[in-house]
Formats: sequence, C-alpha cells, structure tokens
Amino acid sequence: VPVVLAIALLTLVGWLLAGAGLQVALLNAVAVLVIACPCALGLATPTAIMVGTGVAARHGILIKDAEALEIAHAVQAVAFDKTGTLTSGSPQVVHLQAADGNDEQLLQLAGSLQQGSEHPLAKAVLSACSARNLSLSAVTASQALPGKGTRANLGPRTLALGNRRLLDEQQLQAGVLGNAAEAWEAEGRSLAWLLELAPQPQVLGLLAFGDSLKPSARAAIQQLQALGIRCHLISGDNQGSVNAVADALGIDERQANVLPADKLAHINALRQHGRVAMVGDGINDAPALAAADIGIAMGSGTDIAMHAAGITLLRGDPRLVPAALAISRRTYAKIRQNLFWAFIYNLIGLPLAAFGLLNPVLAGAAMALSSVSVVANALLLKRWKANLTEDDA
Repeated sequence: VPVVLAIALLTLVGWLLAGAGLQVALLNAVAVLVIACPCALGLATPTAIMVGTGVAARHGILIKDAEALEIAHAVQAVAFDKTGTLTSGSPQVVHLQAADGNDEQLLQLAGSLQQGSEHPLAKAVLSACSARNLSLSAVTASQALPGKGTRANLGPRTLALGNRRLLDEQQLQAGVLGNAAEAWEAEGRSLAWLLELAPQPQVLGLLAFGDSLKPSARAAIQQLQALGIRCHLISGDNQGSVNAVADALGIDERQANVLPADKLAHINALRQHGRVAMVGDGINDAPALAAADIGIAMGSGTDIAMHAAGITLLRGDPRLVPAALAISRRTYAKIRQNLFWAFIYNLIGLPLAAFGLLNPVLAGAAMALSSVSVVANALLLKRWKANLTEDDA
C-alpha cells in the first residue's frame, strides 16, 4: 500500500511537471489507486481456503482451521498408529492359555478386569465372555496403566491384564506360556498377560487377539508413497504383530512396544527431518497427535484424539489420509495462482495507469475483473475428487 500511494503521488507530480493540467494529473493518479485496489490480494488466500475446506468436508475430511490446511501441503512423512487406524479396530480372542489349564476361569477373570473399558481389546475379551455365557465378578480400585494395561482388585487379590512391558515390570517369568507367546507373536497376534500382583505375584495366563487390516489400508499407503511421502508405523503392540501389519502394507519404518510418551519422542525425532503428520484414533495417540505438525484423527476413535488433531476423518477410511494431503496441496497451489494473478494485474495495470493509458473507469473495471478471476480460479477447486479406488493388488 505505501508503494502504491508513492506511485500515485509520483504520477500526480510527474504529470504536473510535464505541463498537464491538474485535472489530467489527478485523474491519472486516481487511476493508479483504483487499479491497485488490493481486493484481489485480499481474496486470494481466504477464497481458496474456503473452497478447499468445503470440498474436503464433502469427502469426509473435516479440517479444523486454515492453519491445518496450510501446513498439510508440506508434510513429508506420515506416522500411523496400528489398532483402529490401519486395522479394523475390532479384534477377537483367537487363543488363550491358562497356566493352570483352566481357560474358562482365565477368561472370566480377564473379563472382570475389563468391565467398563472402551479399549478394543477389552471389548474383544468381554465379547468372548458373553459368547461363553460367563458371569463376571465385581472389581474395585480399577486403574488404567497407560501403555501397559489395566489393574484392579478382585476380593483380596490384585490382578492386572497387560502387555509384555507389564510382565517385565513386575519381574515375572512367562514360564510354561513362553513357547505359546513366541508362536502367537510370530503369527502377528496381539498378546495380553493376566497377572496376579498380590498376595502371590504370578502369571495366570495369556490371551492372543487377531485383528484384520482395513481393506483400503494398502491403497492408502501406496497413494502416500506415490506422493513422495514416507510412511512410518508406530505402535504399542508387540514386534511380531507390528511386523505382520507393516509387511502386509509395505511399510519399511516400524516401531513396536512404544509407550505414549515414546510416541511423542518418535514424532519429535521425525520432525527434525521435515514436516510430519500423525494418524491415530486412541487416547494414547493424543500427545503424538498434538506434537506432530499436523494431527489426523479417525472419526471412529476417541473424542480426545479428535480434539488434539487438526484434521478429523469422518470415516475410518485410511485413504482419506492421502486425500487430505492432496486437497491441501491443491488448495495451496490455488493460493499461489491467485496471488500470481493479483500481482500480474497490478504489474501490468500500474504502468498503464501512471502513463495515462487507463482512465479511472477502465481501471475500476480491471480491478473488478481481477477480483472475479481470483474467485473463479478458487472455485475450480470444487472439481477436485478424492482418489478412493481400491488397491488392485
């Protein structure tokens, strides 16, 4: 604006010094001001963002704010959680083995501990108990152990159900269940150990869960790789389960047995090499979603994950992740195009107005035309469609 005002003043003074009358000098100076009216510059970014967020919403991609849309275009790596993000999030109990051979009692104790929990593995245990018509016992002092499992009191006993990290933390040995654990982990199963912490610390049994990949997960990874984006799998699950999913999807970078705080550290480490997006759906993913340059939450996940993320996918379809990054890139390109056209109008129009080749009426029409062209260019974004085709493989 100061530059344009200075050019207008120079135009006025220049025409007066050239011997033109005040009316001619003033008209040419006004034409400079009119042709440079910054409407087009002011419209360039917000119109593109408005159309981009609107077309994304129609495809099930809810972009929380303009900043998320502007950041997402520069993402170079995407880190995925596993359960509920790339897998269906509806695991089933596929194996169980009690240390004393009483599998039904093992399942009944595990179900009692999981009452009221919303975790996918808890729902699998409760579903297995319901299928066998097992009655559950009341527990007290139930407590979640972030990244490890859960614990509660059942009468005089303190029980816990969790992953290998919990077993190691209690310094308990797998014993006769060790071979089963290795075999089931090699199958890609998620494992949960039932432990008695008091009065007699011991391993009571082992449960194994199976979860299927989402049908569109492989297509999503391939689309991201086609965009030149690196894919990472970061999960609190065991190494065997993580490897099975990563191998099936073609993800080379994978981290297993990761605590929520460790997920945060992994995201911060990835950010040292460029912009990073984190995709997750659970409570444990919330810190990583907030720490990433852009958090992407599955709409089928927890409220806290969606609150921490800048983008929410209203459907649990992993293909919406590359779609969200693609619409961000298209929107950013439109912003640059709009700014280009707005500046071109000024670069061409200002000299013409200053040399008296445009009167204020024509300058006003040209200014309006520049605004129309910017809006029309932004509206072309409405033709964008997400690539939701299935993987041919």
